[in-house]
Amino acid sequence: MPWKSTSIMQSRLEFVRLADQGEVSVAELCRRFGISRQTGFGYIRRHREHGVAGLSDRSRRPLSSPAKCTAGMEARIVELRAAHPCWGGRKLARRLRDLGVADVPAPSTVTEVLRRHGKIDAEEADKHRAYQRFERPAPNDLWQMDFKGHVAMDVGRCHPLTVLDDHSRYSVGLLACGNEQSATVRDHLTALFRRYGLPRAILCDNGSPWGGCGSAAATALEVWLMQVGVRLLHGRAYHPQTQGKDERFHRTLDVELLQARRFADLADSQSGFDRWRRVYNEERPHESLGMAVPSSRYHASPVSFPEQLAAPAYYETDQVRRVGPDGMTHFRGHRVKLSQAFAGLSVAFRAGSQDGVWRVYFMRFAFAEVNLSEGEPLISTVRDVPEHPSAMSPV
Repeated sequence: MPWKSTSIMQSRLEFVRLADQGEVSVAELCRRFGISRQTGFGYIRRHREHGVAGLSDRSRRPLSSPAKCTAGMEARIVELRAAHPCWGGRKLARRLRDLGVADVPAPSTVTEVLRRHGKIDAEEADKHRAYQRFERPAPNDLWQMDFKGHVAMDVGRCHPLTVLDDHSRYSVGLLACGNEQSATVRDHLTALFRRYGLPRAILCDNGSPWGGCGSAAATALEVWLMQVGVRLLHGRAYHPQTQGKDERFHRTLDVELLQARRFADLADSQSGFDRWRRVYNEERPHESLGMAVPSSRYHASPVSFPEQLAAPAYYETDQVRRVGPDGMTHFRGHRVKLSQAFAGLSVAFRAGSQDGVWRVYFMRFAFAEVNLSEGEPLISTVRDVPEHPSAMSPV
C-alpha cells in the first residue's frame, strides 16, 4: 500500500498536525496511523517541546489526556439516540437530565458525540444548506476523485489516482496505480478512509470505474460506498469544469512533477508522489486560499471507517424488495430493472410526491425513481449533481 513508501518522519509530522487541529480524538488518530496511544501522545508532547527534532527515534514515556466525555456517557448518549433517532443534542441532553443522569454534558458536546459516532445524517443536513458557491463550506463535505490518465515509466504505466478535498484543496491521496479497476480504487479508498475518516460525498465523472450506463445503473464501487456511508456524486456529462479543482490539481501535478522527471516503476512513482504531495499540502502557497497552504484548512473527518458493513435497514412503511442476480426485482406486478451491483441486496420503495412515482433507496441513499403511472415502469437515476461548477482559476 502507498503508506509504506512514506517516510516515518513524514507520517509523524502529519500525525501531530492532525492531532493539533483537535477535530479527531488522539486515540482515534492513533488507531488510524497504527500506533499506540502512548506513542501518539509522546509524539505530540515532544513536537511541542522540541519541534521536528523531537520526533526522532528516542525512548518514550506514557502520557495521558483527560477525556472530555467519558466512555460510559458516550454509550448512554448513543443508546438514547438509537431509541430516538430524530432527536438532536438539545433533546438528548435534556432527556438524560430528566432521567437523573449525573454530569450530563452540554448539548453541543452531545451533538459532537453523535457526529463522532456517525449518527448525524449528512444527507438530511445537506437538504437545509443553501450553497452560494460550489466550494463546500467545511473539510470532508466533498472529495473530488479522478484518474489522471496514464504516465509512462521505465517499466509499465502508472495511473495516478487523485483525491482532493473540495474545501481546503488538500491532497487526501495521490496514488500510483497499475490500473484503473474498481478493486484498485476500493483498496486505496479503504486506506484513505482508515486514515482520514469518511467524507460526506465523493464527486467523480461518468467514466470507468465509477460511472454507470443505463437509467438506474450503479457500479459495484458506488454500492460499496453507499454501504460504507458515502454518497458518490457524478458530474454532468461533457462538463469537466464540474471537477475543476481536481482538473487544476492535475495540471499542477503535470507541471511541477510529471514533466520534470521519469519514474522507474510504481514504487518509484509513489515515492515521488509522496514527496511532492507533502510540499503541495504543507509548503506551497495557494492563491485561492489567500496564499495559505491546504493543510491549514484541512482536518481529518470525525466519522471513522466501518470495518464491518451494516445490513440495510428501512422504515416499516417501506416496500422492501430483494434484487435478483440479473439486477431485476418485482414491484406491484412489474419487473423493475435496477443494477446487477445490487444483486442479493435489499432495496426499499417509498412513495414519491406524485401519484405512481416511487423512489428507490439503498441504505439511506435514494438512487432511482420508478414511474408506474404509464403502465410499463419508467426508471430514472437520482443523482445530486452540483449546479455551480468550480472555476478553473489558477492556484
